[in-house]
Amino acid sequence: MYKKNSGLLQRLSDLQILKEKIILTLIIISISRLGIFIPIPGIDYENFYKMSSNNQVINLINIFAGGGFATIGVFSLGIVPYINASIIIQLITPAIPVLEKLQKEEGDFGRQKINQITRYLTLIWSVIQSIGVTFWLKKYALEWSGVFILQTIIILSTGAMLMMWFSEVITEKGLGNGSSILIAINIIASLQKTSNIFKFNFETINYIKLFVFIILLISVLILIIYVQEANRRIPIVSAKQLSRGVINSYNNYLPLKLNQSGIMPIIFAASLTLIPVYLSQIIINDKIRNLIIIFNNIFFNNKIIYTLVYFTLIFFFSYFYTNVFFNTNEITENLKKMAVSIPGIRPGRKTKIYLKKILNRLTFLGASFLSFVAIIPSVIEALTQISLIKGIGATSLLILIGVAIDILKQIKTYLLSKNYEHMIE
Repeated sequence: MYKKNSGLLQRLSDLQILKEKIILTLIIISISRLGIFIPIPGIDYENFYKMSSNNQVINLINIFAGGGFATIGVFSLGIVPYINASIIIQLITPAIPVLEKLQKEEGDFGRQKINQITRYLTLIWSVIQSIGVTFWLKKYALEWSGVFILQTIIILSTGAMLMMWFSEVITEKGLGNGSSILIAINIIASLQKTSNIFKFNFETINYIKLFVFIILLISVLILIIYVQEANRRIPIVSAKQLSRGVINSYNNYLPLKLNQSGIMPIIFAASLTLIPVYLSQIIINDKIRNLIIIFNNIFFNNKIIYTLVYFTLIFFFSYFYTNVFFNTNEITENLKKMAVSIPGIRPGRKTKIYLKKILNRLTFLGASFLSFVAIIPSVIEALTQISLIKGIGATSLLILIGVAIDILKQIKTYLLSKNYEHMIE
């Protein structure tokens, strides 16, 4: 009786901790949304709103800023500086031996050191972006002075650093990946302005086409969830099993996800494609800005060029992310230390080559899937002639689904791990 009551109390305690994680995440999300609407002193907001309401470039940036760039509040820069800093660190790590050693050989200490470097780079990037935004706001300043410039740079940079901290707190003490959750919330917040869902006239619609549209959309959502969860199971066998003659046992396996890098390649690709757009808004030199505007017109108005560049970035980040975070050398060494091998494959170099080959194939399929999803909304709209999801985009759709899956999986993993701990006790 005592054990039953003790177990029940422990489970209630675990649920309470989970509840606290959810509440903490919701509080941080609420603060991050509130900060977007806290105005920066010294700006003529009336004229600024008139300009930004019909500016397509600002609307595009707002997908990741959650409307912050259209309001110019404390958290206007959002999580973008942190994401850009993370991209830069991941790109330069293989080229710098010291960083590569920290990442691959130093374990948790190395990862903490790289995270610290990423924070410093985020600060530098935030200041650079803040300077650009401040000078872009010159024509909307009530009084252009050194005080206005300094206070605006400090406010925007501080807001970006707070958003980075919010992201880390959610990752460490809340639910899900902080960066992904904040981006997802910003996407949801921007739907009211960017999506046709809230503007669509259902009275004039062809209901047969609407039915086909809904079926296709549901099918795509199911496909995304299925592929996100799909994995290749590589059977492994221990030396003890081999000594007993148990070779064809599939009870133990090494799971390799089809989409190993998750939604990060599509976030990084989307962030990089936004950089030229962002630069066209903040650079004050007319010649440079005109060149960037011409580049943007060619890049964004030509769907073929944009799609090819976007797909190339997705493939690049898929392979890059997988190679950085899935170390075949480390896995091969761990299998060797545990006296575990893959049936039919010699331990050591042969195992490494085999895993690399499988991983490259899976990464190609995962990147192809991400690229395929990127054009799905356009295909559905072309087939049904219904633009209900116009403005949401495949990137937003994939991020929202990926974040929802990650949160559910984290809740499930947390509860299962706690149950396992109680069973051992």
